[in-house]
Amino acid sequence: MFLFSQPIETARLTLRPFSLDDEADMLEFESRPDVARYLYNEPRTPENNAKELAARTTQTVLLAEKDALTLAVDLDGKVIGYVLLVWLSEENRQGEFGFVFNPEFQGRGYATEAAAEMLRIGFEKLGLHRIIGRCDVRNTGSARVMERLGLRKEAHFVESEIFKGEWGGELHFAMLASEWRASPLSKAEDATA
Repeated sequence: MFLFSQPIETARLTLRPFSLDDEADMLEFESRPDVARYLYNEPRTPENNAKELAARTTQTVLLAEKDALTLAVDLDGKVIGYVLLVWLSEENRQGEFGFVFNPEFQGRGYATEAAAEMLRIGFEKLGLHRIIGRCDVRNTGSARVMERLGLRKEAHFVESEIFKGEWGGELHFAMLASEWRASPLSKAEDATA
């Protein structure tokens, strides 16, 4: 079980629960076709953005499997993306993490910096044995982030599903708790303490 109790401060970012005040920042990037391209949702409208934001404000605790922790990534008072951790299996101690960022802030290491904290929560706070990450094979930026974090590519599913009207493939990455403990990222100052 993990209850998010205070913001996580990294070198440049604050990871915190979403609030209703984040609506404009969230819509700024979630309404973009290039952001929704590799996600299961379409670009958000003001109406469905508000509904999604309301749901995210409640995703601050991992009490049981299938629960999701979703945190806003705040850069100097502006939400530039979000990170999430889903508890997939309590018995097998499995989780899945992900990240979505405003393209205006990509290429500066923010996704790697924020996503590392979700791995830290999963392994060090929730006691997970294995965390996976998935992305569309065309999403080379997300694949590079997962590789930088030290996850290994375990699978490349070729044309495995019809995604937004066309055959799509998916890459699966994973990391074990033992690999996390051996990672330089785990040796960094624990920002969640």
